[in-house]
Amino acid sequence: MFGVLPSTLPYIRSGQLRVLGVTTTKRQDVLPGVPAIDEFLPGYEASGWYGIAAPKGTPAEIVDKLNKEINAGLADPGTKQRLADLGCLIFGGSPADFAKFVAAEIERWTKVVHAAGLKAE
Repeated sequence: MFGVLPSTLPYIRSGQLRVLGVTTTKRQDVLPGVPAIDEFLPGYEASGWYGIAAPKGTPAEIVDKLNKEINAGLADPGTKQRLADLGCLIFGGSPADFAKFVAAEIERWTKVVHAAGLKAE
C-alpha cells in the first residue's frame, strides 16, 4: 500500500497545494489530471509504502493465516474504496512476494545512497 498522498490530499483538494506530478509509475485515480513523473522521466518512481511483517521464527501457519486475513481485508470492497479515496494503491500477495519487493527496495535505495555519497552520522 502506498501512502504519502493521504496526508496531502486535503490540501490538494482545497487548492492550498498545487500538484505538479505524482511519483508513482502511473497516474492516481484520485488525481486523474495529474501526470506521473514517469511520463516525463521514464522509469522514475519514488513511493512510500506500508507493509506488515512478523518476527523471524514466527511459525509458518501463523504467517499464512495472517497473510490470508490481511489479503482478505485488502480485497474487501469497503476497504478498497476507502483506501482508494485516500489515494492509496493497494497490493497484496504472498510473504515471498513481499520479501522480493522489500529486497528490491533495499537494492534500489542502497544505490541512491551510494550515488549521493550519503553516510550515517
